[in-house]
Amino acid sequence: MGYGPQYQIRLGPRFSGMVRTLVLINVLVFLWQILSMWVGGGYEILRIFGLTPALVLGKLFVWQLVTYLFLHADFFHIFFNMFALWMFGSELERYWGSHAFLRYFFVTGVGAGFLSVLVDPYSTIPTIGASGSVYGILLAYALMFPNRYVYLYFLFPVKVKYFVLAIGAFAFLSALASPGSTIAHVAHLGGMLFGWLYLRGWVRIDRLRYAYNQWRMRRLRSRFKVYEQKRRRHDDNDFWIQ
Repeated sequence: MGYGPQYQIRLGPRFSGMVRTLVLINVLVFLWQILSMWVGGGYEILRIFGLTPALVLGKLFVWQLVTYLFLHADFFHIFFNMFALWMFGSELERYWGSHAFLRYFFVTGVGAGFLSVLVDPYSTIPTIGASGSVYGILLAYALMFPNRYVYLYFLFPVKVKYFVLAIGAFAFLSALASPGSTIAHVAHLGGMLFGWLYLRGWVRIDRLRYAYNQWRMRRLRSRFKVYEQKRRRHDDNDFWIQ
């Protein structure tokens, strides 16, 4: 007796690959935050791993440009970020591949943090959350699938290009109107900005690596010149008295 084809009903994209790994890491870190809050160490986690511009520039806590992406304030904060990461990031990963998607995730997230540091370099308020990367993912999704629909509040269909344009404009106006807001609108804009620059080819990992290597070579050359000058002065003054 034969059977017809098997059909599966799925309410969203497949939850697998790098997206699943990132979601699981964020959830585990969030549980660690909750446990730390119970024992009184929650603030210390935010101080060390949250993005605090004054510490990044003053004490060179540069790892915060990465670690802040995996910290979240509460359940709804992490839920909506991970929901958007799953809904929109899964298809990007399917088209780009896991490594390219992970690179884009960090380029937009670190870029968002970098812009936040530039805008308010003396701030002592930590910024946390993967929203910068999520906004970058939304931008990439809108550029790839501009005429697809998303359901606003699960009820109203809106084309992705208009949806992303609206939230980008909202983030921009909010950053201008309330620079002291606890919501990091600048980071949201930074994620979209660096995502656009990266997709345009203006921000590339190989170029950044090349620029870093060139800077390092210039620094080594300058140190070598200083060493040679000191050595020559020493040789000139080095003589034997018989």
